[in-house]
Amino acid sequence: MLRIDDISYSVEGRPLIEHASAVIPEGHKVGLVGRNGTGKTTLFRLIRGELTLETGEISVPKGARIGGVAQEAPASDVSLIDTVLAADTERAALLAENETATDPHRIAEIQTRLADIDAWSAEARAAAILKGLGFDDEAQTRACADFSGGWRMRVALAAVLFSRPDLLLLDEPTNYLDLEGALWLESYLARYPHTVIIVSHDRELLNRAVSGILHLEDRKLTYYSGPYDTFAETRAARIAVAEAENRKSEARRAHLQSFVDRFRYKESKAKQAQARLKMIDRIKFISTPQEAALRRFSFPEPEELSPPIVNMEGASAGYGGRTVLGRLTLRIDQDDRIALLGKNGEGKSTLAKLIVGELEPMAGRVLRTPKLRIGYFAQHQMDVLRPDETPLDTLRRLRPDEGPGKWRARLSGFGLTADQAETTVSRLSGGQKARLTLLLATLDAPHLLILDEPTNHLDIESREALVEALTAYSGAVVLVSHDMHLLSMVADRLWLVKGGRVTPFDDDLEAYRKLLLAADAPARPDKAKPEAAKKPDRDALMALRAEVRKCEARVETLEEMRAKLDEKLADPALYEPGKAGEIAKWQKKHAEVMDGLERAEALWVTAQERLDAAGG
Repeated sequence: MLRIDDISYSVEGRPLIEHASAVIPEGHKVGLVGRNGTGKTTLFRLIRGELTLETGEISVPKGARIGGVAQEAPASDVSLIDTVLAADTERAALLAENETATDPHRIAEIQTRLADIDAWSAEARAAAILKGLGFDDEAQTRACADFSGGWRMRVALAAVLFSRPDLLLLDEPTNYLDLEGALWLESYLARYPHTVIIVSHDRELLNRAVSGILHLEDRKLTYYSGPYDTFAETRAARIAVAEAENRKSEARRAHLQSFVDRFRYKESKAKQAQARLKMIDRIKFISTPQEAALRRFSFPEPEELSPPIVNMEGASAGYGGRTVLGRLTLRIDQDDRIALLGKNGEGKSTLAKLIVGELEPMAGRVLRTPKLRIGYFAQHQMDVLRPDETPLDTLRRLRPDEGPGKWRARLSGFGLTADQAETTVSRLSGGQKARLTLLLATLDAPHLLILDEPTNHLDIESREALVEALTAYSGAVVLVSHDMHLLSMVADRLWLVKGGRVTPFDDDLEAYRKLLLAADAPARPDKAKPEAAKKPDRDALMALRAEVRKCEARVETLEEMRAKLDEKLADPALYEPGKAGEIAKWQKKHAEVMDGLERAEALWVTAQERLDAAGG
């Protein structure tokens, strides 16, 4: 159980968390939500003990391991699979000790503990996690240094999931994942055996993977049972009740104040007026959440063009003479809302660049209607913002013919306040940079807007505002996102990018989700037809074979120790007068080794039977 009791913490004299309390039961999955800047990441650091509390206490069970994603997996020459395996430090230490241990009793303890933590199937478990996060068998053997920062963040996530801490703290874990990886993580966390706290703005993740919501607002913590939608409904009802009570209190206060104003200076009524003043002081207003206005996105409206605005006829695209996508015959109209599905590396970004014109077709044709304007938002474009410019400077450079009033109106339409407009880009938050980049992508009122992971740095309220803006937008939209809520609310057409082709996916997003999860689920035998049971997948067979090998090695080690003890006990010198104590010591060790050997052989037989039954 995680207990947060009356904690307070300030940053540069500004209270961030003030006398907040909460209890997270053991094994619960909890979403930590709150507006950007309220202190969610700071709370994680307080739980880990990286910051010092001003008041209160945070307690976890004695010996509980707290884990979170490292800033990034190192760019080392170590393979991905070995990097993940090294994250389980207890397993690594036990295996190292097992190589040098000579005491039979300690060897038995090590073997028992290794069995308890399922150490012999570790490689298969690590491989399955990496596969779920988008790394195929070949990629898992490559060095971390071969991958970009975003992919190394996935390795860091895989490492902490593999180590299985008792309290798992995840801060926006889906930001570096594609839709497929996010759905896999959602399913994995739902089955995770220990306590999890997730900071996330992904509404679907918070609906499917957690059983409670911890809300950080007005420097306080409030726990709600149920998924995010239940929390949102409950909180809205609480706000409505509080506002109704406050209206009643305000009316009563106004009524009393009117009496005071009329009679406070009239001698015959002075005492009554004073009594009413005291009553006014006693009226308390219920504190309601500090609801900032929903910062809407104001997309400019393009003029209507004749359809289709983009038409591909047998087009193909790729890099350096290598074809990534081929035989593309696709059409986009101005009223289309298209979501691109498919794993990272299949070619979604290649298709987006082909549509925009950043890539020329290697074969076939890509026809765009005259006067077509395309807006393109991608995460890498945030990196090309000039860090020493303010948002006002950026618009002054790009729109020199407009005045300060127009520039500020544009920024305000994308939720950037007057102060933020004059703050250098280097000091803006991730969400503020995303808003500025979205503004620049839509500056020319595009007829087609391509959005590649637009929600990574936006809070839930901002994501809802983006949904509303895209719904009202009169241009075409092509979306790449891991946010299932955004896709389900905006997209009405689904294109699957897979195997070098782009084809319509005729079912809905829920069907696609079930399809992906079914592909990752372990095979189950058909109870009605046992003979038709599916053959275990490659990862399961690898785990079984690894377990057999480990059992064999364990038996061989103990056999060697038994042979040495037999030799020792057969030495006549041991039985000379006065050595009764030494004889007893060696006989005890021999008995311990024999006991360990018997158990090791039983485990070996069981492992071999399981492998034989699996056809391995």
